[in-house]
Amino acid sequence: MTRALPDILLNERRAIRTLTLRGLIRLITEIDDNGPISHRYGSLQGAFGDLTPGQLRHAIDTARALDLVHSDETTPDRYRLTESGEALAEVYDTAARWARASQFPTTTSDFVTRVQHTLRLHIPDPHPSGRTPAATAPRNALADWLQSNPRALDHADARSSQEPAEGGRAA
Repeated sequence: MTRALPDILLNERRAIRTLTLRGLIRLITEIDDNGPISHRYGSLQGAFGDLTPGQLRHAIDTARALDLVHSDETTPDRYRLTESGEALAEVYDTAARWARASQFPTTTSDFVTRVQHTLRLHIPDPHPSGRTPAATAPRNALADWLQSNPRALDHADARSSQEPAEGGRAA
């Protein structure tokens, strides 16, 4: 017999799965590292050549819904990070630094893989075995971010546990 998970725990798990989408991590860190993405033709696809149009569209839609990016068709900078987006970029950087220092998941992992594995490592256990996991910088940064951004818990995308397969042109 399986016990149902409390809604808050379910939402937190979904939020973490959403925040660890490859496309979302790439979008947030690209803008954080290189500044806003402009309207110039091909600038969006050029920056994200490793993502399918569907993955990129899903990342942009998710980032907008979570108020991580601001998009404005009338300014030269089409997509730029909001305050929440900048804070999430810091969470990603904290997770990657911790993973690199811990050689997690492997010594040769790339940035996105390190962030994904580290944040997923911190998904709360619905049935703890009595031993509480040690607090780490990524766990604390993620918990602080989620507390400051309850919208992420409310919007948690149930589809986020798998890469989106929908097609379509990226914005």
